[in-house]
Amino acid sequence: MREIVLAARPQGEPKESDFELRDAPEPELADGEVLVRNVFVSVDPYMRSRMTGIRTYVDGYDVGAAIDGGAVGRVVASRQEGLTEGDWVSSMLGWREGGIVSGSAVRKLDPALAPPSTALGALGMPGFTAWIGLEEIGQVKEGETIYVSGAAGAVGSAAVQIAKRKGLRAIGSAGSEEKVEWLRSLGLEAFNYRETPARDALGDGIDVYFDNVGGEQLEAALSALRPFGRVIACGSISRYNDERPQPGPRNLGFVVSKRLRVQGFIVTDHTARFGDFVREVGPWVADGSFDARETVIEGLENVPAAFAGLFHGDNTGKMLVRVGPD
Repeated sequence: MREIVLAARPQGEPKESDFELRDAPEPELADGEVLVRNVFVSVDPYMRSRMTGIRTYVDGYDVGAAIDGGAVGRVVASRQEGLTEGDWVSSMLGWREGGIVSGSAVRKLDPALAPPSTALGALGMPGFTAWIGLEEIGQVKEGETIYVSGAAGAVGSAAVQIAKRKGLRAIGSAGSEEKVEWLRSLGLEAFNYRETPARDALGDGIDVYFDNVGGEQLEAALSALRPFGRVIACGSISRYNDERPQPGPRNLGFVVSKRLRVQGFIVTDHTARFGDFVREVGPWVADGSFDARETVIEGLENVPAAFAGLFHGDNTGKMLVRVGPD
């Protein structure tokens, strides 16, 4: 099986030359392990910070090592009770055609309930991140107005749909007219931030800001937030490729004068609530009322290009790469 390794630490935006496709060592199965052939692998913005090699909330990637991350595939061989050949599982095997993993480190999936790929998107880390952000960090309430930046991405599109279900007025931004039209079809107010500055689009104010972008979007939201508003600080993709830290929002004084609450979070701190999330959101995905949009790129060799595309807005919904037949 082949795998993608980190060949060099990216300087600025990641380039395909920062990665290398190579043959993986021949696997040997031990008791308690399973051999998995990946079908889909995930590319996610958080991977960019890991490529610096600096530990944040998770270890950085080593140069010369394969890129681990979310993947969905099928069991080829098993020495783990409860897992048999053909089972669908999610794992952290990452940018590989497959490999060996501990049976305790995979989650068995039921394709009769939802497409297995949703375990990397709407019913996986992105969807769970959106749900936790709204439920626990923002503690949103019916009737409030929420603004979600990056609303056509994997986390953002889940956040706006869940917010609408909870009775909020939802405003979202995206970087193309096609994405804006999709967001409007989901029932929210949407605008193209490349044409309309967020500070002009947020009208009479917001109660909650779900931040996936940082930078100018965060500054605009701080101005628009009403007293006692909340910022759900999820990500800042506009800054991930910066070589030097950029100045923060120029209006941080609003945090004090408006008595705002700004809270960052990491979804892995909340795994005890994953079951609650699936019980609420799972039926919506299963009945088709939740739009689990995916952008699928074909071929392991195209994983680096798909990853780089995240920073240009090439995806609508969750970006996936299909690396094997399903």
